[in-house]
Amino acid sequence: MDMSDLTSSKRSGDGAAALAAPASDPAPWCGLITQIGREIAGPLTAALERVTELTTTGRIDRQGLRALRNEIEHARHAGMVSQQLSRFASGRIQQAQERLHLTQTLQGVLTHRARETQARGIQVKQVMRPVEVIVDPSLLFSLLNTLLDWVLESAQSNIEIRLDMKPWPQHGRITCRFAHQQFDLADGLPREAEILGLDSLTWHLLEQTARTMGLELSRKMEAAQVALTLEFPRTIVNEELPGVSAVELDSGFSSTFNSRPMAGSHVLVVASRRDVRIQIREAIRSMGLVLDFVNSVEEAVDFCREGLPHAIIVEAVLRGERFDQLAEDIRAEVADFVFIEIVEEGASFEISGFSGSGFARVGRDAIMSSLPSALVFELSKGA
Repeated sequence: MDMSDLTSSKRSGDGAAALAAPASDPAPWCGLITQIGREIAGPLTAALERVTELTTTGRIDRQGLRALRNEIEHARHAGMVSQQLSRFASGRIQQAQERLHLTQTLQGVLTHRARETQARGIQVKQVMRPVEVIVDPSLLFSLLNTLLDWVLESAQSNIEIRLDMKPWPQHGRITCRFAHQQFDLADGLPREAEILGLDSLTWHLLEQTARTMGLELSRKMEAAQVALTLEFPRTIVNEELPGVSAVELDSGFSSTFNSRPMAGSHVLVVASRRDVRIQIREAIRSMGLVLDFVNSVEEAVDFCREGLPHAIIVEAVLRGERFDQLAEDIRAEVADFVFIEIVEEGASFEISGFSGSGFARVGRDAIMSSLPSALVFELSKGA
């Protein structure tokens, strides 16, 4: 791996309030910075203790190794969320307004991340009606993934996700319900840590993304249950949207699937040679991707068992029958999944549509010049 009473979350926690506060008022920012430090330092401290023990004993069991990976992953996630929050705080995000099929987009995100929910033993009940909205496609993709991130880190039960139309005003509406806490058998009282966990950095990122998009976000808690609602004011109703003219829409894309953002996308690299891994890391360092490395196809299979990345880059020397079976299994779930093969020789980039295998290809001599473009093209194109 590469290194409370809550009635509405129009109510903001300290961190979210910081993002809305003037820069001249440092107090709200202190709360957010403190939380960032806590969510990074906490798991890293635990990981350091495990490394110290490993250094002393020379041994670590499989359970300890998994815990170590999870602690490092939690710290990395907190750092990445912090970077995304800083982008919103800068106020320089440009939005392209497009007409998008919200239902298909939400279903696509849930399908892509089905392995994560299954690995946690959580079922997702979907009740959806067709809804179209006008939003920025990249921010919508980020919003829905952040929503699922927050739900998965908070849910202690199966999840119900509904997409419908609010009767009046007629706004598209996503509602998500789940149990956010368990009860101690000894006293039947909720655990305080689980309540506080709802106000994680991921929650603040969700709040800020919704605010930037002009959406209405609310969160209510009843006993052990939490219900989150997202309303989309710019919803297509009977083919008309009052107050929106044709020139406001970006007609460059016809659907969300043609507009996937790069920043925050998760890429798995399957490469056994250190020099190839270094080349790939350096080539896409500035793209804002989440990057993980494994040394073998079997490690890639294990990695994907608990959740799929958005793309897989594989060395040609490792691509064989076992990897092709992995690719076939993944595409049975996500038909347009991105695979890029690094071939041994050449300085060319071949898009996936040119071969019957559905793999894009980049020559090793062209990693620095062509791999970023290959990722942008493959992640952005339709199936």
